[in-house]
Amino acid sequence: MAEAILKDQDPFFCSICLDLLKDPVTIHCGHSYCMGCINGCWDQDDLKGVYSCPQCRHTFTPRPVLNRSTVLVEVVEKLKRTGPQASSAHCYAGPEDVECDVCTGRKHKAVKYCLVCLVSYCETHLQPHYDSLAFKKHKLVEASTQRQEKICPHHDKLLEVYCCTDRQCICLLCVMDEHKGHDTVSVAAERTEKQKQLGKIQQQYHQRIQEMEKEVQELRQAVKTLTRSAQVTVDATDRIFIELIRSIERRRSEVKELIRAQERIAGSRVQGLLDRLDQEVTEMKRRDAELRQLSNTEDHIYFLQSFQSLSVPPGSEALPSPTFNPHISFERVKKLVSGLKVQLDGICKEEIDKISENVMKVQIVRPLEPKTREEFLECESQDVFSYCPHHEHTLTPPPPHTMYIYIYIYIYIY
Repeated sequence: MAEAILKDQDPFFCSICLDLLKDPVTIHCGHSYCMGCINGCWDQDDLKGVYSCPQCRHTFTPRPVLNRSTVLVEVVEKLKRTGPQASSAHCYAGPEDVECDVCTGRKHKAVKYCLVCLVSYCETHLQPHYDSLAFKKHKLVEASTQRQEKICPHHDKLLEVYCCTDRQCICLLCVMDEHKGHDTVSVAAERTEKQKQLGKIQQQYHQRIQEMEKEVQELRQAVKTLTRSAQVTVDATDRIFIELIRSIERRRSEVKELIRAQERIAGSRVQGLLDRLDQEVTEMKRRDAELRQLSNTEDHIYFLQSFQSLSVPPGSEALPSPTFNPHISFERVKKLVSGLKVQLDGICKEEIDKISENVMKVQIVRPLEPKTREEFLECESQDVFSYCPHHEHTLTPPPPHTMYIYIYIYIYIY
């Protein structure tokens, strides 16, 4: 008989928690579940955006809106009243369940708590509260492990009064005892008032959330704008520096060509002088040989006749010898180029400092000034090439990558 009853009750059991439906809802495919159970399953599918029935796997998009089925509520409540014995085998209390205070031996799971009796009841022992007129005015709530928090620790009575003076929940005996003369209201009335306050607080939270979400959106947009601007500036900077390097290369080639041209001109002049001197030396050697031959001749007549033409002293017919500097060099030019390097070094350093200062001013969020010694030391302990977030006006040496132009200039000059 019990098996037949359980079989009849299967459509009214939740296939997720394997218990009678609580706040039953029926989804579009026709299957019914506890509202809490199906919401818990679908919460896990939020990331996928596709929701399915745990039984037939029928999918839904978007997430269906769940409404409490009043027909199933009535049917389940009727089953609770007419068939508690059949379902009791499935309702023994587990480690995390509230036990029935009336059961002896192995206790069943409590389903309701009576605020008048101050007792937790299972389905079986709860039945008199439904059947007897004596219990009709008793208020039943869901069984909870926190029931002791609803009981006055001094009088073991239900906490149903709120003391506005001491801001705590009390029982009726407390009103006539230590809270006598205090401003008191019913718990329900205070809940209504606090609910209004809570609504206002929630509105403030919602407003603040909207403001913060707007700020987050603006910050993200600012980051995107900053990223685009940074990339455009980097590309433009690369083009400018490449052109600067090419300009330095052209100037280096010009100076090199000037030096080589002057070398060629001066060398050509010296070569002409060398050729003339070589000819004069050859001519003087020829005459010296003739004079030596004349000096050795024994023919007096030939000696006297030839002496007149060969007796011209050396150098009397030669052109004047040019003056030249044996220590000639381009040392002065080298010093001038070195001076140019120093000037470029100074100009680059000065301009890079200005650039670095302006780069540091590009910030989405202004940093706060350090208020504690620890914050200040944190700034001081950073790398010398890093920017201190708490001292935006403190100039630090430019990053190493901004020094590459100096290296190029040095290479091209030398």
